[in-house]
Amino acid sequence: MNVRCRIAFAALLAFASPAVPAAALAQSAIAAAVTKPVSLPDIAIGSENAPITITEYSSMSCPHCAAFGQNVFPMLRSNYIDTGKVRFVFREFPLDIKAAAASILARCIGKGDSEKYLAAVEMLFKLQDQLMAQTKATLLYVGRQHGMSEEDVKTCEEDKAQFDKLNADQQYAVREVKIAATPTFFVNGMRLQGSMSFEELEERIKPLLK
Repeated sequence: MNVRCRIAFAALLAFASPAVPAAALAQSAIAAAVTKPVSLPDIAIGSENAPITITEYSSMSCPHCAAFGQNVFPMLRSNYIDTGKVRFVFREFPLDIKAAAASILARCIGKGDSEKYLAAVEMLFKLQDQLMAQTKATLLYVGRQHGMSEEDVKTCEEDKAQFDKLNADQQYAVREVKIAATPTFFVNGMRLQGSMSFEELEERIKPLLK
């Protein structure tokens, strides 16, 4: 290699090499941010020793999130979560005040129990159209179905501290995890965005189990 070529090659390396580590470092930082505790307790089910962790950022007002919850999540649960292969973490990312109110209600119903919380989410997703059209009535109905009085629901929805924590967690997700839409998934730190069938999700899971 002559002198001119060596200089050109060195210049190319100097220009190109920092970009790859920078991208990798950025992705690594986001993956690490996903695993950090946030203001509200994490909603998580599945073995803590599972080889795969799937984290979903979801909004109660998002039709694609509802579709995932009703059509994909049950199969994910029976095939991978309940068998100890996947730990599933549900993170709230409300796209509007109605979704935020629904998330807060689910928190009150769950009282720190992830299974009770997810049962409330399942009902809220099934009633998503009603939630959007008649928010107060739907929240009261879901609350009653889980043993809450009208006054309980009112007290829950007026808990400013819970809303502040929810907002703080959402701002963290925007700032550190770069969430801009729902649903967004992270499979062992790898981002997957948008609606997804069970088959598409399974294609990402299986190689990680080999």
